[in-house]
Amino acid sequence: MALPGRPEPANEPRPAPAALDEAGEVREEDRLDAERLAAFLAGTFPGTAGPLRVHQFRRGHSNLTYLVGWGEREMVLRRAPHGANVKTAHDMRREFTILSALRPVYPKAPRPLAFCDDEGIAGARFYLMERVRGVVLRREGAEGLELRPELMGRLSRAFADGLAELHAVDVSKGSLAALGKPEGYAARQVKGWTERYRKARTDDWPEVEAAAAWIARNVPPDAGRAALVHNDYKYDNLVLDPGDPARVRAVLDWEMATLGDPVLDLGSTLAYWVDPDDPPEMRSLAFGPTALPGNLGRARLAGRYAERSGRDPGPLLFPYVFGLFKLAVIVQQIHRRWRDGFTTDPRFAEMGDMVRLLGAQASRALDRGRIDALG
Repeated sequence: MALPGRPEPANEPRPAPAALDEAGEVREEDRLDAERLAAFLAGTFPGTAGPLRVHQFRRGHSNLTYLVGWGEREMVLRRAPHGANVKTAHDMRREFTILSALRPVYPKAPRPLAFCDDEGIAGARFYLMERVRGVVLRREGAEGLELRPELMGRLSRAFADGLAELHAVDVSKGSLAALGKPEGYAARQVKGWTERYRKARTDDWPEVEAAAAWIARNVPPDAGRAALVHNDYKYDNLVLDPGDPARVRAVLDWEMATLGDPVLDLGSTLAYWVDPDDPPEMRSLAFGPTALPGNLGRARLAGRYAERSGRDPGPLLFPYVFGLFKLAVIVQQIHRRWRDGFTTDPRFAEMGDMVRLLGAQASRALDRGRIDALG
């Protein structure tokens, strides 16, 4: 769909094709019942023959994601993580329903293929979707891709434009209209994420508690800005074109999508966006290569979004601090699953300290009353 603003120049240099995002061996604790999965696939896709091939995308931190090969088909299987106990999170049927409603009006949503409520196959309910082949930009970049300033400039602009495009999806009719209740969205979000933090807390983090108290006191009134919100829009949830990594082919991970205030969605995205002049401890989190030369900074990214969406996001302090707090809760929940023995993934062992770092960033933003120049 067309968005306001000038088109990007077509004559900028293109990098050499980068390596596709590939899956690896399945962790022992995450293995599936191959015999039962093969039987499910045979019944769901008649006429397709094996052999069955199962690998795992091991970089994610939330839902378990597998690459399933069945004959000539390639599919992605997603199921909830072990030990997930948040009632409204990791709902595979809901995510499958969202993709089914979204795909006809938003082609960057992967095509859903099948849903299964038999927990004996994968240890939980799961769904299958098409695999969109492309480059996924992790914190360390992507194999074979030189992240030059001109590429990061084009990509960060495309990133902001993509969020504006997503928020422009018409949600006034059809299945998407029933996806959520935009009225009172900000207040419900603050209440819900605060309750999740209380349930998942393992340590005392005063700055996280202070951020929770501040957002509870400063919930903005409803602004009548209902849109489809992704709630986890970041570099490594985008599939990029290998021939032109500044072109987004697909947007992944729709588990938290709903209808709500798009400015809060922007705030969640800004929470992942680390600037080059952020304190070293914040830069160490590196959710993606956002601090590399050429990237728009947080404030300029928000400005680009406003230009391309035609929306005035207003003061950004509340959505940014809310986004940092929400991200701290997500990290805390992952760390809690490790503490409770539901996963042995060593990445999750040190995530408790990430909660502290996110709380410290929220404190700096509140002390200075701004979202940038926090170093």
